[in-house]
Order: sequence, then C-alpha cells, then structure tokens
Amino acid sequence: LVEPEIPQNTGNIARTCAATGARLHLIEPLGFDISEKAVKRAGLDYWHLVDLHVWHDLDELFGSEKPEDIWLATSKGPRSYTDPAVQFRDGCWLFFGKETAGLPEAFRLQYSQRCIRIPIRAEARCLNLSNSVAILAYEALKQTGFPGLREAGEMAGGT
Repeated sequence: LVEPEIPQNTGNIARTCAATGARLHLIEPLGFDISEKAVKRAGLDYWHLVDLHVWHDLDELFGSEKPEDIWLATSKGPRSYTDPAVQFRDGCWLFFGKETAGLPEAFRLQYSQRCIRIPIRAEARCLNLSNSVAILAYEALKQTGFPGLREAGEMAGGT
C-alpha cells in the first residue's frame, strides 16, 4: 500500500494478509498510527499474523527488496486484471495507492505495461481499497493454486 490514509481499510487489508499469508508492505507517510498501543486499542487480534514491513518511500522498498514481478492496481489501468496476458506468479507484488489519489503518476508511467484495473461502471469512481486488494489478492492466489492455504472447511469431513 502506497501512502494509505484510512486506518479501517488498512486494518481490513491486514486481515486479508493474515488469512492468506501475504506480506503487507506499507509505504509512508501513513494516515494513521500503527504502534502496538494503537493496534491493541483497535482490537486487531490478528495483527500478530501479519508479516508487516514499513518503508519510508518506494525508493527504499525497491532498493531493499528489488521486486521484479509487479502489478499496479489503478482505475486508470489500460487493461483488466482478467486479461489473459495478466498472469500472476507466486511471489508477485501487487501495488495499491492511497484512497484519495491512487498511485503516484510517475510510478504508473514507469510501469505502464504492468498497470491493471478492476472493471467497474463508468459512472463509479472506484472500488473501496480493501475490496480491491481482496479481489486481486484472491485472483493471484487462484492463479497460483492457493499455496499454503487449506483446501476444505470443517464440513468436508462428511458427517
């Protein structure tokens, strides 16, 4: 998440990451406090399951992690995430921008061929950030065979 602003969205996204084993990278500035005290006060009982990394900016992240297989989620994207050419691989990176402005324009232009969008009605501005993350995270997981996730619920026992 690049410069997320709304704590509830990031909390929902963190829960998705906790449930799926996806790493959560937050690019500062953040529009909220994620100190241990703030997390406890918010009642985020799953926070310990989140593999969280916080970076000062995109340059620090790219200098340290060196992500290569990246996808940028943006309502301005030239193609849908359902395009057959959009193939998520295990270990790929999904980037999402802040709620009020999306991803920085220079970042989108640098990776314009890796920009994807979720189809919505022309009259709608965009989806909620946490919903967008869930949609694309689960599409990436589907395409990679849901690595590390349980395949069946308790009803599969057959009684």
